[in-house]
Amino acid sequence: MLKMIACCTTVILTWNAYGQGIRNDGPHLLVYKTKQSYEAAVPVFLSHDKKSIVSYPDPADLRVDGMLPTKLHKGYLLDNKGISVDVAYLNMTWSEYANRTNVLSLNEMWDMIADKDPLVFLCDCGPRNRFSDPVAQANRLVDKKLLKKKCRVLVAN
Repeated sequence: MLKMIACCTTVILTWNAYGQGIRNDGPHLLVYKTKQSYEAAVPVFLSHDKKSIVSYPDPADLRVDGMLPTKLHKGYLLDNKGISVDVAYLNMTWSEYANRTNVLSLNEMWDMIADKDPLVFLCDCGPRNRFSDPVAQANRLVDKKLLKKKCRVLVAN
């Protein structure tokens, strides 16, 4: 998080899925689909050139209930943890990773990457706090084929 002070206003910026500084209006509703079933796999973030791991969760971060993605209709998933266009998945489940007492080294994680380019589709539907029932509303967008029309498409393979 970066705080910028201009005159008498404090603006808090966070980094979006493209690595750009944006106003922090809370987490966004991200809907995505992967090539294979990775919903129980540990996500890590790669550099834009996919040559190194730039971010990964602490095992304690994955001990929180409700962090796994929510299954939506037609194979789509609703993100509850935070993914980006540069996500990759480890060959390890959340529970296996969460039960570790130490963090894997970057080399160990790199060797455990199952897929460096797992996304078939990813879209940003805006701030999650604008949705009164995120799961039902995301399913409605999926069912009515409105994701590409109502949300900002970040990945479409």
